[in-house]
Amino acid sequence: MTITIYDVAREANVSMATVSRVVNGNPNVKPATRKKVLATIKELGYRPNAVARGLASKKTTTVGAIIPDISSIFFAELARGIEDIATMYKYNIILSNSDQNKDKELQLINTMLEKQVDGIIFMGGNISEEHADAFESSSVPVVLAATYDGTDTLASVNIDYKQAAYEAVNYLIEKGNDKIAFVSGHEDTMIDRLKEEGYRQAMQEANKQVIDDYILHGDYSYHYGLKAADKLLKLEDKPSAVFAASDEMALGVVHGIQDKGYKVPEDLDVVGFDNTRLATMVRPTLTTIVQPMYDIGAVAMRLLTKFMNKEEVDEKKVVLPHRLIERDSTK
Repeated sequence: MTITIYDVAREANVSMATVSRVVNGNPNVKPATRKKVLATIKELGYRPNAVARGLASKKTTTVGAIIPDISSIFFAELARGIEDIATMYKYNIILSNSDQNKDKELQLINTMLEKQVDGIIFMGGNISEEHADAFESSSVPVVLAATYDGTDTLASVNIDYKQAAYEAVNYLIEKGNDKIAFVSGHEDTMIDRLKEEGYRQAMQEANKQVIDDYILHGDYSYHYGLKAADKLLKLEDKPSAVFAASDEMALGVVHGIQDKGYKVPEDLDVVGFDNTRLATMVRPTLTTIVQPMYDIGAVAMRLLTKFMNKEEVDEKKVVLPHRLIERDSTK
C-alpha cells in the first residue's frame, strides 16, 4: 500500500503542513518535531510524490533532454555535461532519443511539456518552422545544444563550425596537400552546410580546386566513413588528404584506407572533428578539431537553470572556443 503524507502526519501526531515543511526543508520547524517526523518517514518508508509537489509549487525540478542518438559517443559526452550540472542544481533529467527524426522530435517536445518539465534542452539537426513554433509556444524555457538555429531567436550553445572547418582544411593545405576530400554528414543540416562553407572557403583562398567527387555526404557513422574511403580510393585522381566532419566517420575513413593497403599518414592525411575518445583509440591517433562536447552540455544546462530561475542572462547565444589538436594521422 502506498504511504501518503496523511499517514506520516497521523503516526507522528503532527499536521500535514508540518510534514510538508520538513520534506521541503523549511526551517520553521522545531528540531524535536523535525527529528520525530523524519524518524516516522523512515519507519513508514514514505516517498514524497514529486508530481503532487510540482502541482503545488508549479515546479517539478525536472528537465527534458532530447538527443538524436544516445548511443553516440558525441551525444553521450554532451548528456554527461547536462547531467552533472543538473545534479549540482538539484534537477532530474528525462532523457529521450529522437533518431534525428523531425516528427519524433516534435512529438517528444509535446510529451516533455505534458510531463510538466521545467525546461528543455534540445539537440537535433535543423530547426524547422514547426520546431520554432513549438518552442515559441512552450510554457517553459528551451536551450539548444550543439544545434544551429537559423532563425537566430533561440538560446543556444555551439562552437563556430565554419571557422573550425576552415582551420582544419587550412592545416591540411599548410601540410602540402592540394587534393583534399571532405566527408560530411547530412547535406540538409545547417551545421553540415557551415562546415562545408569553411572547407570551400579555405580551398578557394588557397587557390585549390574544389572537386565535386571529393565532397561526400552521408551520415556521421563509422560505416559511412568506410564507404567514403572506398569511393575516394576508386577515383582515378585520388585525394592526398581527407577532412571528416566527425571522429566516428574519420575512424571509418582511416580503417577504409588501411583496408585498401594504403597508409595513414604516409599516403593520405586524415583530420576528424569533435575530439571524442575515439580520436585516441584509433591507430594512428587522430588529428582532430576539439569540440568541447561535455562543456557544451554543461553550459547549456547552466544557461537553462538561469532561465528557469529567472536569473539575468547576458548572452543567450553562447559560442565556445575550439582548437585543432595534432596527432599521428597527419604528417
